[in-house]
Amino acid sequence: MTITLDIIQTLGLAVCVYMLGRYIKGKVTLFQKYFIPAPVIGGLICSILIFMGKLTGLFTVEMTGTLQDFFMNIFFTGTGFTCSLAVLKKSGRLGARLAVGAVLFLVVQNLVGVSLAGVFGINKLLGVAMGSISMSGGVGSGASFGPTLEALGAEGGTTIGVAAATYGLLLGSLTGGPVAERLIQKYDLKGTGKAAAGEKAAAHALNEKTFFDSVLLMLLAAFIGSYISKLLSMTGLNFPYYVGLLFGGALVRNIADHTGRELRMYEIDVISNTSLNLFLSMALMSLDINRLIGLALPMIVILVAQAVVMMLWAYFITFNTTGKDYDAAVMAAGHCGVGLGQTPNAVANMSAVIEKNGPAPTAWFVLPVVTVIFINIMNPIIITAFINWLS
Repeated sequence: MTITLDIIQTLGLAVCVYMLGRYIKGKVTLFQKYFIPAPVIGGLICSILIFMGKLTGLFTVEMTGTLQDFFMNIFFTGTGFTCSLAVLKKSGRLGARLAVGAVLFLVVQNLVGVSLAGVFGINKLLGVAMGSISMSGGVGSGASFGPTLEALGAEGGTTIGVAAATYGLLLGSLTGGPVAERLIQKYDLKGTGKAAAGEKAAAHALNEKTFFDSVLLMLLAAFIGSYISKLLSMTGLNFPYYVGLLFGGALVRNIADHTGRELRMYEIDVISNTSLNLFLSMALMSLDINRLIGLALPMIVILVAQAVVMMLWAYFITFNTTGKDYDAAVMAAGHCGVGLGQTPNAVANMSAVIEKNGPAPTAWFVLPVVTVIFINIMNPIIITAFINWLS
């Protein structure tokens, strides 16, 4: 039996998945302690159930992924609104150190993949497929570079890249919280605290007119960003579509700053965070568990090694080079998300830490912007260099 879900039914399932994850997280102390995001909990349960249905032959589920991409793009537009030049200037050196560390780690990921591929006697180009192509690049990068690897003799390059990126999407959300928890406990780090619920509601009261204006502004920024994405594609580099939308949000934010127009950032954050949770719910509930179960031993070892190296890098390098304070611990969690999965994983990791320990404004502003820009600019260049070296 095949269960086909249209666009509304897929969205409804995502809502149920998120609510299930939030309920379970509220009941399980372990999930709260390690900041496991609610969409990950509910989404993983859903994907396992779907896998079991397919494995037993009872049912298969076909979803409509249109809104998954939509919510991801709206989330990135909202993230762009945090890219104020004034904020970046205040943390310029911090951003530079984070950028250098993130770019260097792309090289480390490929060296880990290539070295272990050599140990197992498999094509070293497949090590690159399980390096920064899939880990920092994501599913789109794995699908894009796969045919190139296969043309050079690396059979299964596309399948392995996409499967590794699927693994990374899961591990990116599971590794960041424990790293931040350990750092916060070891160094007794403190956030700036959270306002009481009543104070927060009073300070950020929503009303229909201003909220609708914020929705219109974000959609306008996304519209502008779609054309920026077209311009970026002309550079010949493999920029994901959402990078243009991020720049669209940043452009609108900085025009508003320059002209003195006040933006209701709380409303924009509400829209952005809602989009993030729905995107992650859809992404996790549609994971193909069969790809993870069917991985060969060398691939499992390499991907586990990538996760361990990422956690160690975030713990020792990212944390120490970005200030060794609470914001640095939050950025370490975020780097695990973007280094193994995608930027939404990074922001979900940081959101989970912030939810418990208080705001980290520097981490929230700097890490998504720096990692998205520099990883997407440098990763294709580094991948190409490795491919040329190995072929």
